[in-house]
Amino acid sequence: MDVLVLIGRILFVPLFLSSAVGHLTQTKQMGQYAAAKGVPAAEPATAGSGVLMIAGGLSVLLGVWADLGALLLVVFLVPTAVLMHAFWKEEDPQSKQMEMISFNKDISLAGAALMLFALFSHTGDDLGLTITGPLFDIG
Repeated sequence: MDVLVLIGRILFVPLFLSSAVGHLTQTKQMGQYAAAKGVPAAEPATAGSGVLMIAGGLSVLLGVWADLGALLLVVFLVPTAVLMHAFWKEEDPQSKQMEMISFNKDISLAGAALMLFALFSHTGDDLGLTITGPLFDIG
């Protein structure tokens, strides 16, 4: 099971790490897009979301308080789904469809990250192939 969970962790995080690089290297441009979507304090929010993704992604990947890392990803994904992909506000059918797909992707990933949180915090130090055990214990 340890190897399967490690492979899953490796497959789960590239999206977050590559997106984090964009958020942190193109903060101004991405902040402008977020502002157009109505995100308050869009530029700091863009940088903050980049930090959440890199911290959460590396935590899950390396197994350093991976339960906390999974929660950080949930904290990023749910507001992003609601604020950036509000398909219910779209009038154009094609835009509505694209935003709905992105919304559902973010909510699905949040569900997966929440399951990872439960797995990491419940399994504890028995999981193996991690640098540290979990920060939380939900027994």
